[in-house]
Amino acid sequence: MAGIHDKWVRRFHPAPDAVARLVCLPHAGGSASFYFPVSRALAPGIEVLAIQYPGRQERRHEPFAAGIHAMADQVTRLLTSQDNGLPLMLFGHSMGAMIAYEVACRLEGSGIAVDTLFVSGRRAPSRYRKENVHERSDDGILAEIRELAGTEMNLLGDEDLVHMILPALRSDYRAVETYEYTPRYPLKTPIVAFAGTEDPRVTVDEVESWSGHTGSSFELHALSGGHFFLAGHQNEILRAITDRVVPVAERGWVHA
Repeated sequence: MAGIHDKWVRRFHPAPDAVARLVCLPHAGGSASFYFPVSRALAPGIEVLAIQYPGRQERRHEPFAAGIHAMADQVTRLLTSQDNGLPLMLFGHSMGAMIAYEVACRLEGSGIAVDTLFVSGRRAPSRYRKENVHERSDDGILAEIRELAGTEMNLLGDEDLVHMILPALRSDYRAVETYEYTPRYPLKTPIVAFAGTEDPRVTVDEVESWSGHTGSSFELHALSGGHFFLAGHQNEILRAITDRVVPVAERGWVHA
């Protein structure tokens, strides 16, 4: 299990004295390194584990995961095998929010509490919309990515890099667009949701519908920006995370 765990998880900053653990799940086409700034900001008070999906970066020669449920199954197995007793939080952006939700459902089902589920830039699972980006040509997928990224296109790297990650993008879009939501009882886990007010693919109303997926508390943070709005609101997002862990007066270790 340790070898598999090493493939799937990146710990960018040691946090042996952490008071909580945050597991971060990337967007479609994304990689664990997207969360390096989050790990740097939250260490050493919060241990950040960034998930590295197969088929990208150093895992580029591995086959892609079969879908959202398959990735959620794998992440759940890893977390249950590596439970260290710290309060556990999950954060997912876009596709990562879908995986984080499914992981939370699985963990709750096995008796493992999730302290908070943070979902970003993704409509609630109950808000179905038929999409077929994964069936487009390479140029069609690139056009979709350019529209989503907008002025934050630099987050995805240069044009050559974007072409290199096209297979991963197509696989991830297929996973998202073939995902089947199974209605179930609301989570016991509190949900904190983030939405970009100018996101071309996800409305604030669709993000607010996450409130129906928890029987606990729900918070919605509507922030200016497009699909990758979180890049311009790192301080607000970090504050929302840390406020769930320790009082503001004890957050001297946060470098937001």
